[in-house]
Amino acid sequence: MITNILKDKPTRLFIILSGIFLANTLIAEVIGVKIFSLESTLGLQPAKIKVFGDDYSFNMTAGVLLWPVVFIMTDIINEYFGMKGVRFLSYFAAGLVAFAFIIFYWAINLTPADFFVSSKVHAGVPDMDKAYQQILGQSSMIIVGSLIAFLLGQLVDVFAFHKIKEVTGEKKIWLRATGSTLISQLIDSFVVLFVAFYIGSRINNHPGDFVWSFKLVMSVCIINYIYKFIVAIALTPVIYLVHGIIERYLGHEKAAEMKAAAMRR
Repeated sequence: MITNILKDKPTRLFIILSGIFLANTLIAEVIGVKIFSLESTLGLQPAKIKVFGDDYSFNMTAGVLLWPVVFIMTDIINEYFGMKGVRFLSYFAAGLVAFAFIIFYWAINLTPADFFVSSKVHAGVPDMDKAYQQILGQSSMIIVGSLIAFLLGQLVDVFAFHKIKEVTGEKKIWLRATGSTLISQLIDSFVVLFVAFYIGSRINNHPGDFVWSFKLVMSVCIINYIYKFIVAIALTPVIYLVHGIIERYLGHEKAAEMKAAAMRR
């Protein structure tokens, strides 16, 4: 029975695309706790872009490394499996992320072995258990913010994709794929940072902790979106490449049949 299912090309394609989508979503959520400097990573001088009268550079969450992959997968799945396919995977991914953080919380509260705490002192980590807590124990507002932003972004992406395709038909893949991504990323960028850092830094604040001002959050949102805008445009050829691979895999007749059915779902 399993062998017969896996021989069906559309089913196998859905499993592959779903696996890439789910894996990148979960990994992006976990690595997103780190804020990195894009310019320093590339050996460049800070951009110092003027936003609200102050200079800001490309300091972003490490999650931006993988979110473009997630949104490309969203558009590919949308193209061949329709809105229902994307919505199912979006809700499933959100559930897996929530489950992962529940397990992280459980693991964090396990009593560490004595040798584990001091096991990396010579590597510059005086307390491994504290480090473990800080990396995996993201604040509840970061988790809530990222999940809200992810679901909103996905639902908006799906809606915009279909509305654009209704107008353009099978033509202009770049417009529906890149256009829907740019719209959804705008929402994602602002929602996640506002909930996670503006609200989160006030709810989970301890004496001496850094508190994000509204101006700072909006500035970082704009900088993050500029980066995502550039990446979305740059990845447009990748969308055509993936489409070409899928078309050859399915055959043009089967691919056309699936795309027509996807628009009715």
